[in-house]
Amino acid sequence: MSNDDNEQWRDKLSRDQYRVCREKGTEPAFSGAYWDNKSEGIYRCACCNTELFRSDTKYDSGSGWPSFWDAVDPTRVEQHFDTSHGMRRVEITCANCGSHLGHLFEDGPQPTGQRYCVNSLSLEFEEDE
Repeated sequence: MSNDDNEQWRDKLSRDQYRVCREKGTEPAFSGAYWDNKSEGIYRCACCNTELFRSDTKYDSGSGWPSFWDAVDPTRVEQHFDTSHGMRRVEITCANCGSHLGHLFEDGPQPTGQRYCVNSLSLEFEEDE
């Protein structure tokens, strides 16, 4: 599916997922399915199933969104300068399909010092067997 194929994305995603993933929305803090998930496994893009994050890089940032200190592969997550809402931030998107994931901040734990702050609605979790 192309990034511009809105009708197919609307058919594939829930209304809330479409708002977050395709319209760059944000779910309320502490409301998503994965903000406090402690199971081991892989987090994939909800739109295209690309592996993005692993549970061993997930941590409790206190923000109310799933937070990771690193991606599975940095080339799978693209960064874009974002000045929406009167702020200067770095938006993160799935490199494969362009889905909005959340934002990247420089206040995470070592070894990277980064916090990938991700909407649960933009992820699917696959638990390790």
